[in-house]
Amino acid sequence: MKKTYKIDVDCANCANKMEEAAKKTAGVKDAGVNFMTLKMWVDFEDGTEPGSVMKEVRKNCKRVEDDCEIYL
Repeated sequence: MKKTYKIDVDCANCANKMEEAAKKTAGVKDAGVNFMTLKMWVDFEDGTEPGSVMKEVRKNCKRVEDDCEIYL
């Protein structure tokens, strides 16, 4: 299942850090961040709960870029 989320991030480099952090999160099959549109898409692994996975994605993104935000 693929879902799209609105994000708030200051620069393209920060967006790349968020994308890499999201991809490394358990339950995420693939992810991408578009700095120009300020959107993140996440493709979840089968059988996972998107809400709980996104909480982990948010935590991981905050570790690499503490002033970013993902609107769930």
